[in-house]
Amino acid sequence: MTIEKVAVIGAGLMGSGIAAQVANAGVPVILLDIVPKDAEDRSMLAKSAIDKLLKSNPAALMHKNNAKLITPGNMEDDLELLNGCDWIIEVVLEDLKIKHSTYEKINKYRKKGSVVSSNTSTIPLHLLTEPFDKTFKEDFLITHFFNPVRYMGLLEIVKNENNDLDKINSLKKFCEHELGKGAIVCNDTPGFLGNRVGVFAMQVAMTEAFRMKLSIEEADAVFGRPMGIPKTGVFGLYDLIGIDLMADVLKSFIKELSKKDPFQEVAKEIPLISKLIQTGYTGRKGKGGFYRMNKQNNQKILEAINLETGEYSPTKKIDLGIETVNLKLLIERKDKYGEYAWSVISKIIKYASSLVPAITDKFNDIDEAMRLGFNW
Repeated sequence: MTIEKVAVIGAGLMGSGIAAQVANAGVPVILLDIVPKDAEDRSMLAKSAIDKLLKSNPAALMHKNNAKLITPGNMEDDLELLNGCDWIIEVVLEDLKIKHSTYEKINKYRKKGSVVSSNTSTIPLHLLTEPFDKTFKEDFLITHFFNPVRYMGLLEIVKNENNDLDKINSLKKFCEHELGKGAIVCNDTPGFLGNRVGVFAMQVAMTEAFRMKLSIEEADAVFGRPMGIPKTGVFGLYDLIGIDLMADVLKSFIKELSKKDPFQEVAKEIPLISKLIQTGYTGRKGKGGFYRMNKQNNQKILEAINLETGEYSPTKKIDLGIETVNLKLLIERKDKYGEYAWSVISKIIKYASSLVPAITDKFNDIDEAMRLGFNW
C-alpha cells in the first residue's frame, strides 16, 4: 500500500495540525468539516483552519507554501474527493454517534482498500467499528497523534484482531519516514500505551505526595528534571492540562479498567481536587489550580496550595543539589526526597512492565512512548 493522498475529517486544532504535517511531507491532503448553519461559504471552517495554520505559533507548517497542498472542503458537497485518498483520518468530536455517522459517509465514498483511522484518545477501537462489516474493520484503526502535531514525536497506532497487518506496517513506515513520527503499534486497551502509563505515573506522583506529606513544590522538584521529566513536575502538569479534564480522564479509566487493576487505587477521588474544580480552580485556564498567581502591593506573586489545609502561600524554591538527570543519586538520598523518588519510580516501573504483552510485546515501546509523547 502506498499513500499518495490523504483526507482529514474535522478541521479543529488537531485535525488541521495533522493536515499541516501531511502537507509538510509534501503529500496532498483534503481537509473537510461540517457546513455551518446559514454560512455564506459552505467550506468556511476548513478555510478558516488553513488561515490559522499560516499564523500559528509555534508554526504548524514548515513553510507557508505547504498550505497550498491542503484543499479545503465540506462534508456535504465534497465527499466524492475521498475516492482519491489512500488514508482518511477522522478527527471529529469524541461522541460515538457522531463518529459512526461520519464513518457511514466515509465508507460510501472511499475507494476500495483505503485506510480509515480515528484520532480518538478515549474510545476503544472495537466500539468505533461495531456497526460495520468485516471489510471496513480490516481497514480501520486508531492513529492517535499528540498535540502540537508537528512537534510531538509520538504516534500510537492501535490495532485489534480484525486488522490487516500488512496495511498497519505500511502505514507505520509512512508515518515514520514521511511524517517523522515515532510510531508505536499497540493493542486496543484503555488509554492505549502513552496515556495508560503517563496518567498512572502522574497519579502515583500525586498520591504519594499526599501520603508522604510533601509540599507540591517538593514533589515537583523531585518528579521533574532530576527524573528526566519537564520542570512542570506533576502538579504543574496537572494545572497545564486542566484539573477538570484530568478528573474526566480518570473517570474513563475507572470505568474501563478491571477492578483489580492497580490504576483503580491511584485514580480514587481526592477531596481537595474536587473542591478545586467546584470553586473554578481548574488550572492555568481557570483562576489557578495547585499554583496560582496572586497580586500583592501591585506585584504578581506565584503561590502554591497546601495539600493538607487547602490554603495558598508564596512558593518556596526547593534545591535538591542535582543539576542534571540522575536517577541513581536521587533514589539513594537518605531523606524524604529519596524515599519519595524511589516509591514513585518503583511503582511506575512495576505497573508499566505489567502491561507487556497485553498492550505491546516490546518493553522498549513503553520507554519510547513516554519519551516521544510526554518528553520524559
